[in-house]
Amino acid sequence: MAKIGNIELGSFPLLLAPMEDVSDPPFRALCKEQGADVMYTEFISSEGLIRDAAKSMMKLDIYEKERPIGIQIFGANLDSMLQAVDIVEKTNPDIIDINYGCPVKKVVCKGAGAGILKDIPKMVSLTKAIVERTKLPVTVKTRLGWDYDSIQIVDVAERLQDVGAQAISIHGRTRAQMYKGDADWHPIAAVKNNQRMHIPVFGNGDVDTPERAMMMRDEFGLDGAMIGRASIGNPWFFGQVKHYFKTKEHLPPPTIKDRVEMARRHLQMATDWKGEKLGVFETRRHYTNYFKGIPHFKEYRLQMVTLDNASEVFEVFDRVASNFQEAEVSI
Repeated sequence: MAKIGNIELGSFPLLLAPMEDVSDPPFRALCKEQGADVMYTEFISSEGLIRDAAKSMMKLDIYEKERPIGIQIFGANLDSMLQAVDIVEKTNPDIIDINYGCPVKKVVCKGAGAGILKDIPKMVSLTKAIVERTKLPVTVKTRLGWDYDSIQIVDVAERLQDVGAQAISIHGRTRAQMYKGDADWHPIAAVKNNQRMHIPVFGNGDVDTPERAMMMRDEFGLDGAMIGRASIGNPWFFGQVKHYFKTKEHLPPPTIKDRVEMARRHLQMATDWKGEKLGVFETRRHYTNYFKGIPHFKEYRLQMVTLDNASEVFEVFDRVASNFQEAEVSI
C-alpha cells in the first residue's frame, strides 16, 4: 500500500506525469475521471514564480476534485526555490514535487532539471532545504543519471530519502538519452530492492500498455507507475490499465462517439481555462491519439491541427461523429 506522507494511495497507484503544456487542469480533470490516482501539474519555474510571471502563476491553479495533487517546481538557485516553495504552499497542494529530470537544454544549461544530475551533492542539499522549508510532503522526479557511465541512482535515491523526500519517481533513461531508446527499469528496481529504502519508488518511461504496467508491478516490484506520453490524447489509458489488472482482459477501444465527446470536452475546458487562442493551440497535440487508428482520417486531422477558431474545430468534430460512426478504430 503506497503512501506519500499521510496520503493513502492504494495498491500500485497510477500517477499522471508532469508534462509541459499537457498536464493542465482540463487534461488532469479528464485523466482523474478515467482513473488516475495522483495528479502532478506541469513543471513550474521557480524564477517565473518569484517574478510573478503570468504563465507560471497560472500553472498553480488546482481544484478540489483533482486531489491528491502535487505541484512540481524546478530551478537551481536555492533562494529562488525556497521562495517558490512559500508561494506554492499558499495554494494548498497535497505534495510539492521537485523536477530533477527534465532533459530540455534551456533548463539543463542553468543547472536545473536533469542538469543537477551533474552535481549530486547540490541535488541532496537543495532537497534537504526544501523539506525543511515546508510542512507538505516533498517528492522528487529524476532520471537514472546524466549518462550511462554516471548512473548512481541507488545511492542518490537513498540520500534523497535520508534528507526527507517522501517518494521518488524515476524515469528509466539518462539525460543523454533524452527520450530515445528504451527505458531501462532494472536500475529503478534496484532502488526499490535496496533494503534501506522505505519510501515509495514509482517507475516512469515506456508504460504504454496495460501489460507494461503489470510488468512494472509484478516483475519489477515497483510501488506505482507514472504515466506520461501514453496518456496524451488517451485519458482512457488509466481505466484500461486498472481494468486489465482486475480481469487480465482489455477493454474495447473507445468508440468514435466516445472520442469525439472527450475531444470536445477537452477543447471546451481548455478554451474556458486559458482563452481561445491558447486553448485551441495547446489541445492540438492530443488529436492524433484521440483519433488514432481511424482509416481515411488525414483530412480531418489536418483541419483539427490548423484551424485557429474553436467553433470551426467543433464543426470538424461534428462531421467526424456523423461520417465515421461505424469505423473500425484501435488505440
